[in-house]
Amino acid sequence: MSVSVKDVAARAGVSIGTVSNVMNRPDKVSASTVERVQRAIDELGFVRNDAARQLRAGRSMAIGLVILDVGNPFFTDLARGAEDKAAESGLSIILGNSDERAARETTYLELFEQQRVHGVLISPFGDITDRLHRLRDRGIPAVLVDRTSADVSFSSVSVDDVAGGSLAVEHLIDTGRHRIAFVGGPHAIRQVADRLEGARATVARHPGVTLEVIETAALSVIEGRAAGVAIRERSAAERPDAVFAANDLIAMGVLQALNMQGVLHVPHDIALIGYDDIDFASAAVVPMSSIRQPSAMIGGTAVEILLEEAADPTLAPRQIVFQPELVIRESTS
Repeated sequence: MSVSVKDVAARAGVSIGTVSNVMNRPDKVSASTVERVQRAIDELGFVRNDAARQLRAGRSMAIGLVILDVGNPFFTDLARGAEDKAAESGLSIILGNSDERAARETTYLELFEQQRVHGVLISPFGDITDRLHRLRDRGIPAVLVDRTSADVSFSSVSVDDVAGGSLAVEHLIDTGRHRIAFVGGPHAIRQVADRLEGARATVARHPGVTLEVIETAALSVIEGRAAGVAIRERSAAERPDAVFAANDLIAMGVLQALNMQGVLHVPHDIALIGYDDIDFASAAVVPMSSIRQPSAMIGGTAVEILLEEAADPTLAPRQIVFQPELVIRESTS
């Protein structure tokens, strides 16, 4: 037989309202009463019904977070930053991995809507503007992470990826490279498109420098390795002398392929720079140069904005854009 709040109140010798205060607003109850109620809860094995509580409150104590790839350490760090900030307000994070698939992304958003989450953080893959408007109309705020809001109708926390792409290519040119390949994709991902835009703009300012674009199906080590093998098998005259990878996972795959047969060496034959500066970048066989993003800060800042908008839905959307940082290691030196 299930134990109710009424049973706890009877065992502790207090009112049902006092039990509720102990569970939700313990600062309003004396320490001795909190101890007595908690002892009754432990003795009876009472488990609170959070589902019923959130139905009464109108929203749960969880924040939904949808990311593009749970296997990418950048998003792991972002999620950790969000989790730490949410915990300060007694909230938890429910993580959803869209795996760069629009249908899966939609499924998570529908689930979070059904669960009446406190709010949604999302690094979007598909066009979800209408879905986010629907969430907001139902009292669930949403903030974009690692992406700007195209129509600025939602708050966002991101990094200037155009500037990041420019930083990467400018560095390669400074090291004397002239035949640069951009490896990454799909280009439908806004972050990839922005990094490529920055690369193209920088190349256009330098006569004699060329940019080849090698699109991949995903931002993974496997896709990077396949691109690296294709580059390795070209003749010396046809190979690029530098690679700008759209993220560090792609860069790791390219590095593995180039080093595989010991014919090519990074950076002597081909310089290599990635993006995100995940921990693996510095620990690679050839430590990789990268463009650093403040991943944990992105997640934490997004939670701060989300909580403010949950408390006051009339707040105007804000676009927070951090600047990327060039980190130079052996792969380009």
